[in-house]
Formats: sequence, structure tokens, C-alpha cells
Amino acid sequence: MTVSSKLTAMTASATAEAVRSGTTSAVDVVRDCLWQIEKLNPVLNAFTDVTADRALTEAAGIDEAVASGANLPLTGVPFAVKNLFDVEGVVTRAGSKINLENAPAKADATLIRNLSRAGAVLVGGLNMGEYAYDFTGENAHDGNCLNPHDLSRMSGGSSSGSGAAAASGMVPVTLGSDTNGSIRVPSSFCGLFGLKPTYGRLSRHGTYPFVGSLDHLGPLARSAEDLSLVFDVLQGFDENDPAQSDRPVLATRAELAKGANGLRIAIAGGYFRQKLEPEALAAVDKVALALGASAEIDIPEAARARAAAYVITVAEGANLHFERILHRPHDFDPDTRDRFLSGTMVPAVWVQQAQRFRSWFRAMMRKIFEHVDIILAPATPFSALPSGTRAITLGGETMPARPNIGLFTQPISFIGLPVVAVPVWPDGSNLPIGVQVIAPAWREDLALRVAHQLERDGIAAAPVARI
Repeated sequence: MTVSSKLTAMTASATAEAVRSGTTSAVDVVRDCLWQIEKLNPVLNAFTDVTADRALTEAAGIDEAVASGANLPLTGVPFAVKNLFDVEGVVTRAGSKINLENAPAKADATLIRNLSRAGAVLVGGLNMGEYAYDFTGENAHDGNCLNPHDLSRMSGGSSSGSGAAAASGMVPVTLGSDTNGSIRVPSSFCGLFGLKPTYGRLSRHGTYPFVGSLDHLGPLARSAEDLSLVFDVLQGFDENDPAQSDRPVLATRAELAKGANGLRIAIAGGYFRQKLEPEALAAVDKVALALGASAEIDIPEAARARAAAYVITVAEGANLHFERILHRPHDFDPDTRDRFLSGTMVPAVWVQQAQRFRSWFRAMMRKIFEHVDIILAPATPFSALPSGTRAITLGGETMPARPNIGLFTQPISFIGLPVVAVPVWPDGSNLPIGVQVIAPAWREDLALRVAHQLERDGIAAAPVARI
């Protein structure tokens, strides 16, 4: 089945310009978007909630504002959010069965309000792994979210619907969350540009938590320009999020034309070039060659950083869900429940040691970034796996598939560094794979500049999937 429409060929930037200029209307764009969802969602299972009435009402208001001379950065752009974001009048599922018993949210999450003020139109909530503890896109309650480029394969998680909805053309941009890789993994599997900002950059107010000391929110899009456009709108201090840093807004879109000029770019070696499939290695090397990067640097103790991230994740996650695990264990996905159960038995001394190591690792990475501006690394060890894959073999070692999809993302989010995942298409393959463009803390602009150059030069691309 091939579904085509005006929207599938338009980026968020182009859509906003078309509505502002009167070439089309916000109402027409939203109607087209809802038509796409109606046709494609039964196949992909990306949306769990569609807010059609709200979207059409907001779109009509946008058209009135345009007629009055309004010039908003995201005029009439449809977007959707992972269903851990609060949406007024909708139950915040967080991918779970238990949360469906909660009352609907009374207000939108801060980031939804920021996008709405910029002229964007919310069309719904998106499928995700239960309580965001997932890398596959497989959900025992709402059903699996499928990969638009190959329906037999995983979309990646836990922001599974965020990846599938954008890659399929149902919407041009989405919001997801990333604790250990949950924006970068679906970006890699579904062929998208995805941004995990610096920890504390964007407000998390009005979202369901997973691991408070590791949770990030960010956008996924089909172009680096759209990623930057949305990121610029999302920024702004929110006193309701105690973890957010009050920092000046970065005008990243204005910096994109600089590309990688003048940047010192290195390739992550050692740990990041082991236990991966040839397509992942080839993608990093292709990006490095295009950027003229040949220096390889070692990131000491990356494997230990991943292990420490695991300890913190299971301990904090288990603490958050302890009462639910204790009283309603059968209402969890068994895989999720068992990981949380293991977290209840982690000794406190391990958690303390993991946090001490985290401080050391952060300081060590600061020193590395005194000598380089960007580090390149694989986003996933392989392209999208067939749905239901339980075990993988990497470097001659057979291991569980689900947790090891995040082999290369966890050491980076562990210390909150900003990353743009860029989609690369290996020669002869119909499946994309992502490369992480890692920048120093608070320098999302550098990673976005590199992503924009890679897209401009045809090295990275996010075409709409033909389903």
C-alpha cells in the first residue's frame, strides 16, 4: 500500500511557509494529516490517541491569525507526542495498562504549550514502550509499533510511535523522551533526525517520569532544519521543572549554514567500534569521511559508564514503581516488571558507587571536549531487528537483544550530553541506521550544524517511507 499526500512531501519548515503565504491553509494541512493517520495507523500502530476535534479547532484559529498578519515559526505544522506527555483531556498512558485508570490530564505539558504558541497543531498521542523502559517498540498493552521502512521489523523504542509517525509522513515532527537512548534508537531504526538535548535544557513539566536523573525530552523530524526549528521553539525556562537549568535560548537555526566549518571532529574508538554489525561501522566511517574526520579518540571506561547507567536506571525506576510492582505485578508487561523487580534488589552501595563514577566520567568527558568539538559514534549496533528478536550475537557473544540495542547510547545520556542522531543509508540497503553526533554540554548548535551539513551533502537523509 502506498499512501501519498501533500503532507508527505513537506517538511515542517515548508508547511509553515505554505500556510503563512496562503498557498494552503492550516485546516487543509490538518485534514490531510488526519487522513494520513486514518490510512496508515491501522498498519503501523503509531498513534494511541488522535485529537482530531482539537486539531481542527486549533487549525481554524491559526488561519484566522494568519489572516490578521500573524507570523509564527510553526504556523499550521501538525505534531504528535509520545503518550507520556500530558495532553489536556486525555489520559497520560505512559505506555501502560495501569495508567489508563487515571483521570485525564488537566493541562498540556509545557513543551506542548510552547509548540502551540508557535503555531503548531497537536494531532495526538503516540505509542511507546511501557513506562519508557524499552528499546524495541513492542508494547504488550497497546500492541507493537512497526517500522515504516519494513513492517516485519522493530520501530525502536521507547519513543516508538514518535519514530514511526514521523518516518511514515503522518506528521512532520514529533516529541519523544530519551533516558538511555529512546529518541536515538527509533531515529536510527526509522531513519530520522533526532535530538537528545543536554540534560536540563528543556522542561519536563507535565510528563510522566522514568528515571529523574537521566530523563530528557526532545524532537524527531525528517530534516535537520526542522529539528533545529522545533528545538528553538521548545526552549525557555520553566520554574515548574526543578531539574531545568535557566540558560539563554540558543538560536540554532540561524547557525545551521556554518556547517562543520572550523569544528574539530573525532571518531569514538575502542568500545564504540566493537560489538557492532558492519553497517553500523560503515555508517560512522561514511560520515567521518564526508566531514574530513580521521582522528580516533578513546573514551575510557565507556563500558563501565553503561553499567553504571543500568544500576541507576533500575534503582530509580524500581523506586518510582515500587507500589505498583508490589500490588499489581500482573498488570505490567512481564519483561518490564522483571527489570523493575531486579531494581528493588540493587544494594544502595552500588547506586552510590555508580553516582561517584558518574561524576568522574563527566569530568573526564569535559577534558576530552577541550580538544575536540564533536565526537562521532554509532547510534545502534545494527539496523532495525526483525520484530520479536530475543537474542543477538555481537563480536562472537550471544546476548539478549532488547537491552543491548542501547549499547552505544547509554554511556552518552548517562552524563546528559547533547546528541543529534543522523540517518545514514548503507549501500544497497533499504534500512537506515543512525550515527550519533555528540557535542559538549549546552552546545546543541554544534551537533545541529554538523547534521545540517551531512543532510545538505547527501550523506544523511530522512525520506518518507513508502508503505
